Amino acid sequence: MSTAQEAWDDVDAYFTTLLAPDDEVLAEALQDSDAAGLPQIAVSPNQGKLLHLLARIQGARRVLEIGTLGGYSTIWLARALPEDGRLITLEYSAVHAEVARRNLDRAGLGEITQVRVGPALESLPKLAEEHPEPFDLVFIDADKVNNPQYVEWALRLTRPGGLIILDNVVRGGRVTDPDSEDPSVRGTRAALELIASHPRLSGTAIQTVGTKGYDGFALARVTV
Repeated sequence: MSTAQEAWDDVDAYFTTLLAPDDEVLAEALQDSDAAGLPQIAVSPNQGKLLHLLARIQGARRVLEIGTLGGYSTIWLARALPEDGRLITLEYSAVHAEVARRNLDRAGLGEITQVRVGPALESLPKLAEEHPEPFDLVFIDADKVNNPQYVEWALRLTRPGGLIILDNVVRGGRVTDPDSEDPSVRGTRAALELIASHPRLSGTAIQTVGTKGYDGFALARVTV
């Protein structure tokens, strides 16, 4: 008898093969990330396709990503942009950023994407000082401890009607524990509570199962 994880893997493989198959560029992005020793925590192909579709549905021209890794999710998002679109992605590790830049260049997306290196809570104020055109979509997939601050910055930098996506919010089910000492759980709970209480946000969260195990994501629309 197959385990639950094996069943989840089989379903994800079916959905991915049918609806979100990797092309050569995406496959090489993952291969190069593995070869460089990056952690294998990129979004799955069907999650990448979801990001792509959300950006398309949003009609996004400007996207901000917090947490680049090797640029796999960045490619999915950037491919949704029009010719005059722009994506800025923030990455803590210079090594990860270099891998991401190579992957984005190979994908033909180097001209519309920019990888900025450094702690996101240092990069975000610098970005705000540039008074950029407001973003249409923000994808947050970085250290979970600082999730509340990332949501606050996303709200500041996003236009009314914009979409904020917060990844990895279920924490294997531990997100329900109000007494958790896990900084990632505490940061995620605080971000969700911020989304729930903020007068400019309307959001929800979805549980998922699949190749990434038991997880989920939150969506929040900037209302005004």
